[in-house]
Amino acid sequence: MKLMINHQTHYQYSEAARNSIQYIKMIPQSGGHQRVHSWDLSIPGTYDTQRDAFNNLWVTSTQRYAYQQLTIMVQGIVEIDQKCETSMLNDVIHPSVFLQPTIMTECNREMSAFAHEYVQQKTRAELQALAAAILEYIPYCPQATEVHTPAAEVFKAHQSGGVCQDHSHIFIAMCRALGIPARYVSGYLYAPDMIHLASHAWAEAYIDQTWYCFDISNQIFTPRSHIYVAIGRDYYDVAPIRGVREHGGLETMHSIVQVLPC
Repeated sequence: MKLMINHQTHYQYSEAARNSIQYIKMIPQSGGHQRVHSWDLSIPGTYDTQRDAFNNLWVTSTQRYAYQQLTIMVQGIVEIDQKCETSMLNDVIHPSVFLQPTIMTECNREMSAFAHEYVQQKTRAELQALAAAILEYIPYCPQATEVHTPAAEVFKAHQSGGVCQDHSHIFIAMCRALGIPARYVSGYLYAPDMIHLASHAWAEAYIDQTWYCFDISNQIFTPRSHIYVAIGRDYYDVAPIRGVREHGGLETMHSIVQVLPC
């Protein structure tokens, strides 16, 4: 299945900003279950591309002039092999790295007890049951949290709900507490009944010498509708756009994502 992705991120500032640096991880790579046919990144200023510690493509962009609006756009075509049960990425990082807790994925006593209730043998089926329990306990609720909200805080306020990032962080935290390597994935999801989407996040857990997909928010456990962009320990390792600037006043951001068959 070939998919066309159009992702636009628009920033506006209440006063002129200048001397800004953007760190961008919005470039998928061919490998495993996906093949990138074309991909274009458009951003004002100058930029260069390198790889981070997790082998993600990382663009550093600079704008040395004054501006009050900034638009970052990516567009491309990616083909997914829907027969693949796993992403089958060419991994360069040992799974043990993804046992390390982070600020966003710390697991408290209550979370650990919740995980052990569903997982005893550390099987794929048990982890799917855990994923279902997490979604039931923390229902999906758009804009319920912010990107800086850690897993333990979302779990404590579970009745308020969470988003895909929260579900992924909580699942990863619990897996690591169980001694199962787990990692955070950013990318895109093809959902036929939706045209306008946000960029998506899900988790992968390492069992039976294989990385398996766990999309908790959608209860999808194979990557047949997923385009992988970046992998890391948590959101901060894979954030699509992070940056710093001088001045600019108040910042507002609006994002549009389209994932369509082609």
